[in-house]
Amino acid sequence: MHPHPDSNKPCISVIIPHFNDLEGLQTCLQRLAQQTLDRTQFEVIVADNNSAIGMEAVRAVVGDRAIVVPAVEQGAAAARNAAVASAQGEILAFIDSDCRPAVDWLEQGLKAMAEAEVIGGCMVVSADGDRLHPVEAFEAVFAFNNEAYVKHKGFSVTANLFVRRAVFEAVGGFRVGVSEDKDWCLRAGAMGYRIGYAAQAVVEHPARQNWTELAKKWQRLIREEYRLIREHRWGQLKWLVRSWAVLVSPVAHLFVVLRCHNLRWQDKLNAIAILFRIRLYRFIEAHRVFVAQL
Repeated sequence: MHPHPDSNKPCISVIIPHFNDLEGLQTCLQRLAQQTLDRTQFEVIVADNNSAIGMEAVRAVVGDRAIVVPAVEQGAAAARNAAVASAQGEILAFIDSDCRPAVDWLEQGLKAMAEAEVIGGCMVVSADGDRLHPVEAFEAVFAFNNEAYVKHKGFSVTANLFVRRAVFEAVGGFRVGVSEDKDWCLRAGAMGYRIGYAAQAVVEHPARQNWTELAKKWQRLIREEYRLIREHRWGQLKWLVRSWAVLVSPVAHLFVVLRCHNLRWQDKLNAIAILFRIRLYRFIEAHRVFVAQL
């Protein structure tokens, strides 16, 4: 696809970073093709982040459903920035390649943009099959509570984020090596831009299916969060205090699992086991990262 003429610019540019996940990308693009918003109102840009399969393989899967651009610098933040550089829309809609947007995702997100300059949508964790792996049961309870992130922490995950192009340019692109979604939204908030929550703009994210996937996720998040927090005054001290809070947090969050109506009792017990295990893992990993950076 070629850039749109000025007179025919789309209203929304959907931004998708991609790395070695053609199956997920295929599903995401299929869902985007089913959107209730008129297809002339949005474009889709896939930024491939040096996938081992090569750009031509990505283009073959994408076909004419999206623009494919290279993102040479490694990292999802850099890939999103590369896609934005080719975007034509007045609104940027960020989603991940392994996500599944509801059919009215773009329509609902566009509607919500009337309320704030930055919008975080609803994240739903999905698991395939009736029997859940313990990690899937845990993620069904604790992963992607985007409503709480938006309303109480001032940021949205980039798997479901709508931003006005002018606001994105004023705030600047995503920073590589830190928790880019949190960092970007907090920078936007510090500049006076409002962030709102759109419960009707729904995106599904598949639950991680085993311990290796969950641990890998938290290894990355802990490194990125530490780089972000150490930039602030007393950041390292706050990091240590928070790591101890993480260690004791399962006691309180135990009741969150027990009150979950969507899980069977066996799944709740499995989720509780993972809850204690991952919080201990996060405590140890947080101290390992802290010592390594001294």
